[in-house]
Amino acid sequence: MTWAPPSSGQVLIRVRTAGAGFPDLMMTSGQFPLLGAPPFGLGEEAAGEVVAAAPGSRFSPGDQVTGITGFLEGWGGYAEYAYIRENSAIRIPRGMTDEEAGGFPIGFRTAYAGLVERAPVHSGQTLLILGAAGSSGAAALQLGKALGATVIAVAGSQEKLEFCAGLGADHVLNHRTDDLTARIAEITGGRGVDLIYDPVGGDTAATAVKSLARNGRIAMIGLASGAPVKIDSMDMLLRNYSAVGVLAVPNDDPDAETAVWDRLADLAQKGAITTPVGQVYGFDEVPRMIGEQSAPAAGKSVVRVSS
Repeated sequence: MTWAPPSSGQVLIRVRTAGAGFPDLMMTSGQFPLLGAPPFGLGEEAAGEVVAAAPGSRFSPGDQVTGITGFLEGWGGYAEYAYIRENSAIRIPRGMTDEEAGGFPIGFRTAYAGLVERAPVHSGQTLLILGAAGSSGAAALQLGKALGATVIAVAGSQEKLEFCAGLGADHVLNHRTDDLTARIAEITGGRGVDLIYDPVGGDTAATAVKSLARNGRIAMIGLASGAPVKIDSMDMLLRNYSAVGVLAVPNDDPDAETAVWDRLADLAQKGAITTPVGQVYGFDEVPRMIGEQSAPAAGKSVVRVSS
């Protein structure tokens, strides 16, 4: 097979695994806000072996890497070969499986953007995570624990609550059967939570906002419910809380972005964070995978592209 040499800032890999998720469904239905009309490349993240790198790259052919693909330019991860962003990539940490590597970049880079860069959570604070059994929420759950927060995980089934507890959540709540407001008040002694990590939006997020402590924040990550959370600006004023938008785009300073990835790789190497692998699909099952992302099972969906 022939391919164009990678441009500066790109690395070309032979793909073994690629992370999957709700954005794939948004892209194929024409609802992904960063992309126009198709065609475009599905698969935001991928792991595999470097086959070519631009001159001056910190990677070399033969390196085993995982990173964010050039999906915005049409080079997605569901392919034999994919271009990935050099500054959004790391060498695969020792002991990380292919499936864990393929599903690592997006969830943890988004969690880092939310919990460190945009709405920092500090040791001793209380973090409420919506959709905590999903790929984004489960990554934030682990990173929040690594940062020293007390984590309240919210999910929609007993299986998913058990999944969250297994990842280290301090408390688990079922948004379908629990009175979230009452249970959060009970857990926090009436104080409320310091930060809400919200990949869900909709009514569940609107209910959670009622439990924000004074000077609390809601980090708006996504809209898995189909709509972002509606924020009442007068309520925000009177209760003195903030809403923060989170889009995990690379830092303008390449060295700063590399430092983020180095920190995530170090946490993974130490076992503080790990990809919460859920369903693993074969490459021929990508259409079925996309269809199932509206109501995925617990954990991070991953596509096995090649052996």
